Amino acid sequence: MKTVLDTTGLPTADRTTAWAETAALALVTQRFRFQDPERFGARIRATELGAVQLSTISYAPLVSYRSARLIRQSDPEFHQLALVTSGRQGVEQAGHRAALRPGEMALYDSSRPFRGWAEAGPWSSCVLLQFPRGLMPLPDRVVRQVCGTALRPTPGMGLMFRQMLTTLAGSRAELTGGDRIRLGTTLVDLAAAVVAGHVEEAAALPAESRRSSLYHEMLGFIVRNLSDPGLRPASLAEAHCVSPRTVHRVFQAHGTTVGDVIRRERMSRCRRDLADPYDTRPVAAIGARWGFPRASEFTRAFRAATGMTPTEFRALARNRF
Repeated sequence: MKTVLDTTGLPTADRTTAWAETAALALVTQRFRFQDPERFGARIRATELGAVQLSTISYAPLVSYRSARLIRQSDPEFHQLALVTSGRQGVEQAGHRAALRPGEMALYDSSRPFRGWAEAGPWSSCVLLQFPRGLMPLPDRVVRQVCGTALRPTPGMGLMFRQMLTTLAGSRAELTGGDRIRLGTTLVDLAAAVVAGHVEEAAALPAESRRSSLYHEMLGFIVRNLSDPGLRPASLAEAHCVSPRTVHRVFQAHGTTVGDVIRRERMSRCRRDLADPYDTRPVAAIGARWGFPRASEFTRAFRAATGMTPTEFRALARNRF
């Protein structure tokens, strides 16, 4: 992410103006009321994921408004989905009002008037996903039911989406242009699935978005259950209430198989642990930790994936330190 604004280095008298101007350019045009203008501070960092923008934002207590008049003057037609990461915040839109705690999310629509606030206390912060309304694969009749409401923490899709937002927001990985576009598309699909699930209208999602959302939900299930030697397509089918055939079709659509993903994820974690100079567990224990209960099976699988035994890999990796 690149820093778009950090008021720390600005004269005190310029900070509120800089915030309002930067928010209009990087987000949407709003009007603000500041609890303590002389002590106000804010930071925005952002990264572009194709047509999608992911930002981390921190700010002192304030109230923001986007009126019908501002919308008529300028409307980029964005959806914004904010994940609160600290502080007490709130939103009003489309006849709804919600107070938000850390871990909760809210969806804004730039084409509808809204009011938002960060309560008194230390700075508040959020991770903000912003994308054109035209990319939302849900009909407006579904989206407007959610605007201005609190999307509470939920297991499954909601948890995975929150984890993906925070992981990407904190990542320093170098991404290609294609990576960024694919990540942006994935985040929008997951956001749509969370919204649809909130109003219990998952059927409103187009088939392609449903498949993409199901694929990423099953990927999360695989990662959480790598230690289970019995992890297989039937496990995913049962956990997600679909047929094994559907599981295979979803993975085939992404150019892979369940078995390939499980092996890749297990090998990745085995290599990481074997290369860790502070991990003193026996080789067999590391294999068992990641779903290989028999040492001989672990050795065969590891050799097939890397061309060497786990013991050889460990010795080579640690000799580099």
